Amino acid sequence: MQKGNFVLGAGAFVLLALVSYMVSGVDMVILLTFGLIFGYTLFHARFGFTSAFRRFMAVGNGQALRAHMLMLAVAITLFAPILHFGIGFFGADPQGFVSPVGTSVIVGSFLFGIGMQLGNGCASGTLYSIGGGRSSMILVLISFIVGSVIGAWHFAFWTEDMPTLAPISLAEDTGLGYLGAWILQMIIFGGIIFLTYVVRKKRRPPSMAVLPTTSGWKRIIRGAWPIWVAAIVLALFNALTLMVRGQPWGITGAFALWGSKAAQLIGIDVTQWGYWSGENAQQLEQSVFHDSTSVMNFGVMAGAFMAAAAGGMFSFAKKIPFKLAMASITGGLLMGYGARLAFGCNIGAYFGGIASFSVHGWVWMIFAMLGTYVALFIRPLFGLKNPKSDDKFC
Repeated sequence: MQKGNFVLGAGAFVLLALVSYMVSGVDMVILLTFGLIFGYTLFHARFGFTSAFRRFMAVGNGQALRAHMLMLAVAITLFAPILHFGIGFFGADPQGFVSPVGTSVIVGSFLFGIGMQLGNGCASGTLYSIGGGRSSMILVLISFIVGSVIGAWHFAFWTEDMPTLAPISLAEDTGLGYLGAWILQMIIFGGIIFLTYVVRKKRRPPSMAVLPTTSGWKRIIRGAWPIWVAAIVLALFNALTLMVRGQPWGITGAFALWGSKAAQLIGIDVTQWGYWSGENAQQLEQSVFHDSTSVMNFGVMAGAFMAAAAGGMFSFAKKIPFKLAMASITGGLLMGYGARLAFGCNIGAYFGGIASFSVHGWVWMIFAMLGTYVALFIRPLFGLKNPKSDDKFC
């Protein structure tokens, strides 16, 4: 255990908590804590979205994808009563992520799928990998922010000028109600799980590598967690996030905010962009500690840093190979741009969208998978390896 780093991480969290409380109050401190738990969980289980899609598309390994279905099944079971009865804390009126279905989601999620495979990490993966000390992810984050700003600049074109449909909630816009939508989605989850077993029987893929761990109660703090445990924890705290802030967990909206604030500093008037019109405009005038997404992102990085230190795994490589740097920058730009077009990333659109019974979440999953498949042919150009059928582990 890297005790010095762990104490440093704990100290950083306390400082963030104090600032969050002074600027926004106790509810923001709670959301910061949720972010910490998300980061700790993601790192300890190496809970991946990028790797899950890549393993399945490359060699047919569906272990992580089955964990996604468990996470989503638990999430919709918790989200349904929260959304139906409006259960919230601190005066929050819970609203799910239900976004329009159209060209922007299709193009955005496809680009995101390619980008996350080139960057070797999605939105959540970028944050927890930075917390864990992976230096190349700093390039991913910077370019992610730049791509998000460009996406915000083009947002009105993709959402207003290109073909699109209104938001569709399986619970509220189909006559199914929350119970009927819950049953329908549970059937879909079951179908996807069945499909992964069919593919496994046919392709006989390598297994996921076993993570180093410990035993007993120490495993909670510094050992690898089973992926199914992480799936349940992520679903539970996403539901708690919905009740505290009135929205599910999200990540990339903060990147657009950070980048747009930086653009203002160099003289770019982002207030003329459609993305920053209406209610969003107020965010530009406030501290980032008023933005719950930003605060939770800080918590995710702090949590991953503490988890890495607890497991003795934090390390930081100063040199980044040229091809890896180019892949990181390209991947970050594609993810940032794609996330704005698609109304979110693997967390806000995929996890939060499907948990909120939104059709756009399923569209996101399909086209991000297609983007992942295309990326399998692009990755070798940057010296990145894909899983192979004759590998022992993937």
